[in-house]
Amino acid sequence: MQNIKIPRSVCAVVASVLHGSHPVLDAKFASAGVPGPPPDLPHATKWKEWLYRAGKDPSVDSLCVLGSLIEEFMDVPPLPNSGATFKLLGQQFGDESNPLKAYQEERQRLETTLEAAGLRYFNGGRVLPISSSPSETVADTNGEQTRRPQQVEELIEVIVRGANRAMYPLTHRRKGLTSLTFTSEYDIQDLLHSHLRSWIADIRPEEYTPSYAGVSTRMDFLLPRYKMVIEVKRVRDKSHASRIGQELIIDMEHYRAHPSCDSLWCVVYDPGHFIENPNGITKDLEGKRTSPGGSVSVRIFVL
Repeated sequence: MQNIKIPRSVCAVVASVLHGSHPVLDAKFASAGVPGPPPDLPHATKWKEWLYRAGKDPSVDSLCVLGSLIEEFMDVPPLPNSGATFKLLGQQFGDESNPLKAYQEERQRLETTLEAAGLRYFNGGRVLPISSSPSETVADTNGEQTRRPQQVEELIEVIVRGANRAMYPLTHRRKGLTSLTFTSEYDIQDLLHSHLRSWIADIRPEEYTPSYAGVSTRMDFLLPRYKMVIEVKRVRDKSHASRIGQELIIDMEHYRAHPSCDSLWCVVYDPGHFIENPNGITKDLEGKRTSPGGSVSVRIFVL
């Protein structure tokens, strides 16, 4: 983990190139691994202060967080035929007559600011000290790791946090080939299963949990060697988003009593941004949950 203090100059420029509403950027910061809650500040200062605070937190891999936040901006230039979005980009960067030029100038400004701080950006969401090179690291799914994972938990976290990027080549396939969709929980389960299977031989899908309140349920994935369960949920609409926390609590009660489950990882896929406060769900539900029937360590990922 590289906990390097992120200068305020870098935080300010990063905040200026990020675009979206408070809920959208709250979710982006949470997905990047920035610990919450977010600062209660206006839009103009909230993001740079939140990033600066994360850079001072010894538990945060600040370079991974920084790379994840700017990856889309750095790696995906706007398309001239993107209509209103392209025009909006020009408004954001102050040149409606030539949005692409404005984007390029902003990208160069961010690169220059990073270099002044002794940092350099590499494709794939990797930010490294200038003295380092990409060959010293392992390319990952979305910049959450800049080194080879040493523990299975690190590997699985890379796979989970990179699920959105892993979907892209499947939903945007070559001309004439059938594109895949990810419209159900089973779609997300299959994606994660296929990535996990390359690394972990013993994956047991849909084993039954002990009964809770007279009801038994089937878990998505049990990794018995590591005593870990991965549970996947896809948020369907606003109504479902309001119930997702309660669903996760019920799942935790089931898994606490399972003899092969010490860790429960809940992956919540929310492509419509229906969850208004993903940081609140994470803060409220993560951690060790213990009762007379057993205990389980819980992690929450809202994608």
